[in-house]
Amino acid sequence: MKALLDRARSFKRRVDFESDEYRKLAVGQFPEALFITCSDSRVIPALITGARPGEIFELRNAGNIVPPHDAYGAASGEAATIEYALEVLGVQDIVVCGHSHCGAMGALKYGADLSGLPRVDAWLDYARPALEPVLGAGTGENGSAGGNTGSGGSGRASASSEDPGLREVVQLNIRNQLAVLREYPVARQQLDAGRLRLHGWYYEIDTGKVHELDADGAFQVHGS
Repeated sequence: MKALLDRARSFKRRVDFESDEYRKLAVGQFPEALFITCSDSRVIPALITGARPGEIFELRNAGNIVPPHDAYGAASGEAATIEYALEVLGVQDIVVCGHSHCGAMGALKYGADLSGLPRVDAWLDYARPALEPVLGAGTGENGSAGGNTGSGGSGRASASSEDPGLREVVQLNIRNQLAVLREYPVARQQLDAGRLRLHGWYYEIDTGKVHELDADGAFQVHGS
């Protein structure tokens, strides 16, 4: 924590806040995209995209999950962020980005015992039913249910390649969350008007590769 605190204290000396770039940020934010991704500390949207301050609006939670739209208007951080991004900020692109070695998806894939994490278990219930076809017994990277594959594990992560079965779960979850997002009235309205584009990304944390969801439903790595 000391290193983080020291860098925070010296931040104003390391950045030229007198530049036009930072002065403009005080006027308001005009992000190009809403970036929905996992809370995992290894996934850093600005680092992946090269975004500068003010260019992306972020929504992060365990498993990059979009809860179903509540017709009764129940509040949630996810619903509020999506609504604000579309209605106030006017973003025209939304990215749902899952990642390799994901602890949340690993817990579902390998049937981890979440009895000691009841709120995590309840949260993952949003994603569990639609993933049932690809869930099943398996061995996590540390020989346990899910291992330390991300936000749900403990100890040091293995550097081994990801289980193809977990990749399948993560990528299906990305597709599923995009489908849920399309059911939000505010998103559906913008989609129907041609003012919104949805993107699915799968990020490999050990290689830096970004796989993009194509129109045919497959994830592909595109050259720059």
